[in-house]
Amino acid sequence: MAKVTPWEVQIKDESDYQRLIEIFGVKPIDEKLKEKLKEYTKELHPLIERNIFYAHRDLDLVLKDYEEGRGFFLYTGIAPSKGKMHIGHLVPFILTRWFQEKFDVNVYIMFPDEEKYWAKKVDDYKEVRRKIKEMHAKYIAALGFDPDKTFMFINSEYIKHLYSAAIPIARHINLSQARAVFGFNDSTSVGLVFYTVLQIVPTFFENKRPLIPAGIDQDPYFRLQRDIAPKLNKYKAAEILSKMIWGLRGPYTKMSSSDPDSAIFLDDSYEEVKRKIMKAFSGGQPTLELHRKYGGNPDIDVVFFWLKALFEEDTKKLKELEQSYREGTLTTGELKQYAIEKIWRFLKDLQEKAKKVDINKYFYDGKLAKQMWEWEL
Repeated sequence: MAKVTPWEVQIKDESDYQRLIEIFGVKPIDEKLKEKLKEYTKELHPLIERNIFYAHRDLDLVLKDYEEGRGFFLYTGIAPSKGKMHIGHLVPFILTRWFQEKFDVNVYIMFPDEEKYWAKKVDDYKEVRRKIKEMHAKYIAALGFDPDKTFMFINSEYIKHLYSAAIPIARHINLSQARAVFGFNDSTSVGLVFYTVLQIVPTFFENKRPLIPAGIDQDPYFRLQRDIAPKLNKYKAAEILSKMIWGLRGPYTKMSSSDPDSAIFLDDSYEEVKRKIMKAFSGGQPTLELHRKYGGNPDIDVVFFWLKALFEEDTKKLKELEQSYREGTLTTGELKQYAIEKIWRFLKDLQEKAKKVDINKYFYDGKLAKQMWEWEL
């Protein structure tokens, strides 16, 4: 079985994802639930339709809350490091923005500048903090979040509010629970242990059920939240959980900020995108003659996976690409060139929008942001 924690992900194949459903006790997003969601959204986001987001906790209850007028809110985040943001980092934010647009609800985005420092992944958390507004927040905002219904916050900056709310939460978590859920050992920083409490706080920002779009590796935080919430007379967190986006080196490999050729970064140029995609692991045959004869295998092709997950919204077109690739009439080079243009169109638009973002609207000046600087649990 692969190893999956909030700090390390090792997935071998699709069967690992199915086993995680059983081990974590989550539910698959089945066709019945997709149809229910579609009643409100009219169409499914490709990330859900194509099973990139494939599991959930209480998504059905979120829809029931909405139907009965109680509403819900969205919460997600990213733990920044010194490295750049890559395309894989955007996945939960892309779906979160879609949910905000479809349901007209508030979004809370956490930037825990301390987590990677406590996990000993970086040596200077102040440097991480400086980069958040310059890079991470601008790219995320550029996806189209409503500045009056979105609150972004940096943990060390918002700590007074987080800490006061963390006090009653921390009372209900003991060390043996934290060890059981996260696998902490004697070398784990006590800061990282307390971070689990801070991560839970935003699930109580509103007296409604929170929906958390995240990678399935983040589920342990919210299993703990679901144990604590009833003790504080709060809603249990709901989750919609994704698989990991493959890195460029092959199926089920990671994108890594420390490995430039494993990922497309959000500030990459067209030339960099082209170079990386052309080098990416493919499911094509070693020669054109063999490819025409036997066809390619889109099931292991990284570029096809990226088109399926993020960059080809037209399902009919995606099926045509898949069939042509399997038949060998579409070559690996042609598939990669098609993907390069799609990816660059997305990146160029995002880069241009990021330059125009007024980040203060999300941290301080927007309607929701102003309310949250007065918030108490």
